[in-house]
Amino acid sequence: MIITQPKSVTVFNVEDLLMSCEASGNPPPIFRWTKDGEEFDPDSDKELKVSESSGSFVFRTWSKDMETVKKYEGKYVCFASNELGTAMSDEAVLNTDDEKVNAKADEGNSIVLKCNPSQSSMKHIIHWMDGTLHHIQLNERVVVGKDGNLYFAYLTAEDSRNDYTCNAQYPDTQIILAKQPITLTVNPSNSVPRNRRPHMMRPTGSHSTYHALRGQTIELECIVQGLPTPKVSWLRKDGEMSESRTTKDMFGRRFRFTNISESDGGEYQCIAENSQGKAFHTYTLTVEATPYWTKEPTSQLYAPGETVRLECQADGIPSPTISWMINGIPISDPRRTLTSGSLILEDVNFGDTAIYQCKGTNKHGTILTNTNVYVIELAPQILTEDGNTYTFTEGQKALLECETFGSPKPKLVSACRVPSFSLPDRTVILSPPEAVKVQPGNTATFSCQALTDPSACFEDEMRVKYDKYGHLCLRYTFEGEKFMITNASPEDEGVYTCQVITRMDMAEASGSLTLYDRPDPPTLLQFSNFKYRSLTLSWTPGDDNNSPVLEYVVEFEDQGSKERGWEELKRVGGNQERVTLSLWPYISYRFRVIAINDLGKSEPSKASEIHNTPAEAPDNNPEDVRSESVDPGTLVITWQKMDKRHFNGPDFKYKVLWRRVVGSGPNWHMNYTTGPPFIVSDIGNFSAFEIKVQAENEEGAGPRPDPVIGYSGEDVPIEAPIDVGVLLIDSTTIKVTWAAVDKDTVRGHLLGYKVHLLLLLCWKGLRTHHQGRRIRELDSTVVVETGPNEEKKVIGDLKPFSHYVLVVTVYNKKGEGPPSETLSFKTQEGVPGPPMSLSLDSQSETEMTLHWGPPVEPNGILVGYLLQYQQGNPMQVEEIVDPKVTQLTLRNLDRHSHYRFYLRGRTETGDGEPVMVKGATTLDGGKRLVDCSLRHRNIDFQIQYYKKKDGKKTEKVSSSQSSHQLQGLTPGTHYWLRFIHNNNSFWETEIDTNGTVQQSIATQGWFIGVVSAIVLLLLILLILCFIRRSKGGKYSVKDKEEGPMDSEARPMKDETFGEYSDLEEKRTASQPSLGEESKLCSQDNLDFNGSSAMTTELNMDESLASQVSRPSDGLPDHSLLHPTAVSSASNGMPNSVTILD
Repeated sequence: MIITQPKSVTVFNVEDLLMSCEASGNPPPIFRWTKDGEEFDPDSDKELKVSESSGSFVFRTWSKDMETVKKYEGKYVCFASNELGTAMSDEAVLNTDDEKVNAKADEGNSIVLKCNPSQSSMKHIIHWMDGTLHHIQLNERVVVGKDGNLYFAYLTAEDSRNDYTCNAQYPDTQIILAKQPITLTVNPSNSVPRNRRPHMMRPTGSHSTYHALRGQTIELECIVQGLPTPKVSWLRKDGEMSESRTTKDMFGRRFRFTNISESDGGEYQCIAENSQGKAFHTYTLTVEATPYWTKEPTSQLYAPGETVRLECQADGIPSPTISWMINGIPISDPRRTLTSGSLILEDVNFGDTAIYQCKGTNKHGTILTNTNVYVIELAPQILTEDGNTYTFTEGQKALLECETFGSPKPKLVSACRVPSFSLPDRTVILSPPEAVKVQPGNTATFSCQALTDPSACFEDEMRVKYDKYGHLCLRYTFEGEKFMITNASPEDEGVYTCQVITRMDMAEASGSLTLYDRPDPPTLLQFSNFKYRSLTLSWTPGDDNNSPVLEYVVEFEDQGSKERGWEELKRVGGNQERVTLSLWPYISYRFRVIAINDLGKSEPSKASEIHNTPAEAPDNNPEDVRSESVDPGTLVITWQKMDKRHFNGPDFKYKVLWRRVVGSGPNWHMNYTTGPPFIVSDIGNFSAFEIKVQAENEEGAGPRPDPVIGYSGEDVPIEAPIDVGVLLIDSTTIKVTWAAVDKDTVRGHLLGYKVHLLLLLCWKGLRTHHQGRRIRELDSTVVVETGPNEEKKVIGDLKPFSHYVLVVTVYNKKGEGPPSETLSFKTQEGVPGPPMSLSLDSQSETEMTLHWGPPVEPNGILVGYLLQYQQGNPMQVEEIVDPKVTQLTLRNLDRHSHYRFYLRGRTETGDGEPVMVKGATTLDGGKRLVDCSLRHRNIDFQIQYYKKKDGKKTEKVSSSQSSHQLQGLTPGTHYWLRFIHNNNSFWETEIDTNGTVQQSIATQGWFIGVVSAIVLLLLILLILCFIRRSKGGKYSVKDKEEGPMDSEARPMKDETFGEYSDLEEKRTASQPSLGEESKLCSQDNLDFNGSSAMTTELNMDESLASQVSRPSDGLPDHSLLHPTAVSSASNGMPNSVTILD
C-alpha cells in the first residue's frame, strides 16, 4: 500500500529535484519507477543519488548544472510490489523553470510579463526586481496584478532591459524564489506613437461576479492599457461606498475591502479614462456570512418551579438553523420547547441542572455555545458593606451599591443605608485648547484654563497634564497655563488632550496641531495627446502640506536658447493635474511644473523629457515695415526683427521686395537678408516706393505681405514761398500770409513753414540834443513755425513802434529751402513802459519836488506824463504835457501826511505803466533820511555810509523793495555813501544832512561841476560814435534824415539778411581807437535825460546801478540789476553813465 505519494515539483535550482515514494507491506515492498510511461531506473543513472530503506525510495541529483536537470523533466509513477501484489502511486510531474523568456513589442503598445509563481497553499508576495535587486519602478503606467504579472499600459524606449525578474516571497517560511530573468525589447517608433483609448487587460469583458464572506479582506482589480495612461476611478452603482472599510491601492487599480460586511454587497464599477475615451468594468459583489451570534444565552441560578427562557439568536447568509442539545444530546423532553431559537424550560427541578448547547448552522459553517443552568435554593444575602462614604461632583452619575445574592433572585425592597454623601462643584475647563496650525520649525502653543471646587482639591493636589493619543507628553515645555511645542516637526502633529485632575474628578478638552507649509513639487511629468503644435502635459501632485494648492505654473526651457532660462508658459487652477500646451514649431522643449499655495511656491518639479516640435513655414511676417531714408538717392527699408521663436524652421531669412509706385510696372525687385536695415542706392530723391518684407525658412515662406509706401531720402526744398503779406492787427500783433509752394519742389515730406522776424529799429522817442535821430540796433531773430497746410500765421509779442523785416521759408526733414523776398514793416505805436526812476525832494513843510527819468521803453513818441497822488481819497491828478519835463514841484501839501505818488508816461495811444514812491514833506526829529526808489529786480546789495572820524555802517537792501530809507543820520553832517554787490562797489556819492534848513544838493558847486563835465564828455563821445557809423555804414546820415524813405525801411539783400556792415567795421590808421567811445553806441547809452540833482533824496534806477564811475574798482562781468547790460566786449566796464541833474 502506497503511504506517501510522490509530489509534483517545479525545479528552480538543482536542490529542488527530489522525488520520493513510501509504501507499507509484509513482506516489505520493492520499488520501481516509470518516466513518461517507460521504465526508469534511478540506480543506473550516475547523475542521481538514491536513498532506499525499508518502505521508502528517494532519489535526487548530484549535478550542479540546471542544463543537466532538464533531462529529468517528465511524468513519474512509483510502483511498490511484494508477493501479494503491486501498488501504484499517483502521477507526479517534474518541471524545470530555467528557460529564459524573451519578449518584444513596439513602442506605444501594451505588454504583460508573466510571473507564474509555483502553486502553493502558502501565502506569497510578488516582487518584480532587476538584476541588482532593485525594485522595478511602478506607477500608473506600470503595475503588478493580483496574479503576479507585470502590466504595461504602453511601452516606451526606456522600458527595454534584460533583467525583469519575478520574485515570490513566502513570509511563513521566509523563503524567496526567483524566476528566470525576462528580456524585454521595445522596438522604437520612427514617429510619434498613436494615442489609444483605454482597454481592459484584467479582468477581461465588461462584467464579473465576486463572492466574499463577511469579515474577509478582498480586492477588486482593474488593469487597463491605453495611451496616454488612463486614469482609473471607482464608484458604487447601487448605493454609497463605505469610506471606513474601503481603500485604493496600486495607483487606483485595486479596490480593497477590509472586514467586509453584508452591506457592502452590490454593484461596483471601475472607469478607465484618457483623452481618447473611456472603458468600463462592472463587478457584482455578493457577500455571505458564516453563522455568528447576535444574542447568546447566559448562565444563571434558578429556583425549583421557575420557568427558564434561554435566548439564542444567530445570523448569517444564508440564515443559519438553530438547534439545542443537553449535555450534547438532542432535546426530547416535552417540558422543553423551542420558539424562534429560544429554549423554554417550564417548572424546572433540581434534575434540570445541566449544560445546554445552542448550535447555529448554514452552508458555510457551524457555531456552538454552552450555557449552564443551576437549579438551587438559597436564602437572600446582602453582600455590600454598611457605612460606605460616597463623594461625587456636580453633574456626575451617583451609583450607590447594594449587591445581593440568593435563589430565587432576591428582590430589593429598601435602600441600603448611606451614612455620608457630599456634592462639591465639578471641575470645568473654561478655556480649552484650540486647533493650532503652524509651519515646521515654529512654536505651537496650547492654553488650558480650568475652574475647580476648593473642597475638591487641596494645595498641590490639582494636576494638569497633556497627552497625545493617550500617551503622556513629556518632552514639551510648560509656561504657566501654556503648553508649548517648540521647533514643531511632522511627528508632533496630532490631537493633544488637556486633563485637569483633582482627587474628585477629571475634566479634559482636546485641540489639534497641524503643520502646513509650501507644497511639495509635482512628480511624474508625462506627455500625451501629441499634435504638431500642442501636447497635453500631466503630472502627479505632490503633498500640499495641509495648505491647498491654488494654482500650478508650467514653465519651459528652450534647449536652443538656454541663456533665456526657464520661462512661464501657462497657469492652471490647483484642482487640475493636466494642461494642453500650445507650442511653437522647431523648438526643443523641456517642461517643469511649480505648485503654489498661500505660503508660496514649491520647488520646481524634475524637468520632463525633451520634446521637439517639427519645423514649419513661418506663420507671420515682420511688423512695422517702413522706410527710414536719410541720404538723398537712397532707400532704407527697415522693420522690427522677428523673435527667434517665430522662425519656425532652419535657414531663416527675410525676403525684401520693392518697386516704384509710378512707372515701374508689375515687376518687383527682390533680395534676401538676415536682418534690417536693407539699403537700395541710386534711386533718386524722395521717390515713392511700394515695399514689403516676407519671412522665409527652409520649409517655405510666410503669408503674402501687404505692401506699404516708403520714400527714398529727402533733399532740401528748392523753391521759396511767394505772395508774402503782412497785416498789422495792433501794436504787438501781426498776421502773415503767403501762397503754398508746389509740393514737388519740397523734395521731401512737407513739415511746414517758418516765418523769420528780425527787429531792425526801435523808435525810442527820447529827446536830447540828438532829438529826432533814430538809432539802428541789431536784435535777435524770432522764428515761428507753422503746420504743412497753413498759409497764414498770427504772431504776437512784438515790440511796438519798431521796424521789422521778415522772410518765409518752407522746410522738410532735411532742412529749409530758400527764403522768400524780404518784407519790411513797422509796428504801431503803443503805450509806454514805466518811467525810469522817481525821487522826492522836500524844500519846505508844504512843498514836494518830484524828479523822474523818461521811460526806457517809450513804445512810441512821448507826449507827456500823468501824475497821480493821494493822501487818502480822492486821487489828485496832474498832467504834464511837455515830454521834456523831468521834475515837478507840488505845493500846499499837508505837512503831517504821507503821500503815494504814481507817475505814468503818455503817447498818443494812451497812458503806460506807473512808477510809485511814498514820501512826506517833513522829517521827524530833524534827522536825515535817504529814500532810494528802485526798479524791480530781485537782487540783494548793501548800502554803506559813514562820516569823518566815525565807523562805517552797512545796511542790507533787496532791489525787490520799491525804496529804502537810511534813518538815524545826524543833521548838518557830510556823509559818504557806497553801493556794494558781491564785495564790489558799483556806485559812490556824498550827501550833506541839514538841521531845520534843508539845502538841495543841486545848489552845491562841486556837484554842478561834476555834472557839467560828464554831460560835456558824453556829447563828445556821442559825436564820435555817429562819425564812425556814417563812415562805415551802407547808408549816410543824410539819407537817413532827409531821404524820401527811411533807410531802415528799405528791403535788404538776401545775402545780407540779418547782418549789418556797420557792426563789422574795422578801425583804420586814419581813425584813432575808439575803444571806450564805441562802447557807448548801444541802446542803453542813449537813454539819458537832464533831470535835476537830488538834495535830500537819492534816486537810483537799474541803469544807474549798472554803471560804475570808478573803473579801478574792478566790476564783475555781470551788472547788479541788469545782468545783460554790460557786453563781453567791455571787459567788465560800464558802457554808459546816467547822471540825474
